[in-house]
Amino acid sequence: MSEYDAEELAAQLQSENSRENIQKRRSQRKRKRRMAFLRGIFRMISTLLLLVTVTVSGYYLIGWGVQVYRDIRDMYEAYLIRQEENRGEVDVRFDGYTNVLVLGLDDSVNMDNVAEKRADAILLISMENATGKVRILNIPRDTWVTVAQDKGETRLAHVYAVGGAPLMVRTINQMFDISIHQYVVIDLATFGKIVDALGGIDIYIERNMDYDDPEAGLSIHMRQGYRHLDGVGAEHYLRYRSDDLGDLGRTQRQQKFVKAFYAKLLRVDTLPKVPAIADILKQNVTTSAELFDSMHIGNVIRKLSIEPPRTIMLPGDFSRKDDTVWIMDRAAADEIIHELFPPEEAGTQ
Repeated sequence: MSEYDAEELAAQLQSENSRENIQKRRSQRKRKRRMAFLRGIFRMISTLLLLVTVTVSGYYLIGWGVQVYRDIRDMYEAYLIRQEENRGEVDVRFDGYTNVLVLGLDDSVNMDNVAEKRADAILLISMENATGKVRILNIPRDTWVTVAQDKGETRLAHVYAVGGAPLMVRTINQMFDISIHQYVVIDLATFGKIVDALGGIDIYIERNMDYDDPEAGLSIHMRQGYRHLDGVGAEHYLRYRSDDLGDLGRTQRQQKFVKAFYAKLLRVDTLPKVPAIADILKQNVTTSAELFDSMHIGNVIRKLSIEPPRTIMLPGDFSRKDDTVWIMDRAAADEIIHELFPPEEAGTQ
């Protein structure tokens, strides 16, 4: 082979190698473009799927949130309706207070010899939200009242049998022209359980107490002097009325016992007993307070003053026609209510 032919062959081989390299590079570029295209398609599909998922999830999440809002709104509206039924309208004049009507029930029978529940102990407890000070108005069970909702006149204790706690709230609201925010209904046996859970109450008994009522299964025999009362003893102390003062004497003893009970509640050694007391209250006590009230009630309880509560008995006197009936002194009662709940302008002077 001549030198020319060798050069031509070398040039031809070089040309073929160049074409192969070009084809190879073209193939590589095509493959890269295909991979880039496929990756782009994959990213686009992933993005679309993500957008669809977020959109669908957001749609359902918003729908769930709207439904939860509607459920809570409906629950709150139903709560407001129940509260209106339980306590009536609340006057803004009493927004700085939390007024609670506590009713201690006892078993009784009516004129037809039918068993019924009556309010044996009636306490209107008012707590100042800002200071935590507690005032307790003790209302004798035999106070003669005009029943709310045009239901006639009777002893206050009998009103519970007629219309339960809501009618008691409205009747007392009508008596004093004050708003009652909540009510608590407890029978004396349950109250005795709470006293036992606290470990008993120390109190001074002013005179010997002797009373037997076989029909009611009641036998009270307590000696004068300092005594440590368990639940049963506390129940007997609060129910006893067979002395010269009758219902007035029982009301005075209730005031005295409430102070001792309040002091025991605020003691440090009572804290471990709170769960047991809460369990008793949950199972045996009826109250108008609900979940929506829990935050406010918790704040009020945390601020309770360590000072003994001020206890006041409803001023009045026994009826001249029936010495078992208590007649409220209207003027004196109005004066006390004005003192307990002074008008805003008086409080700012």
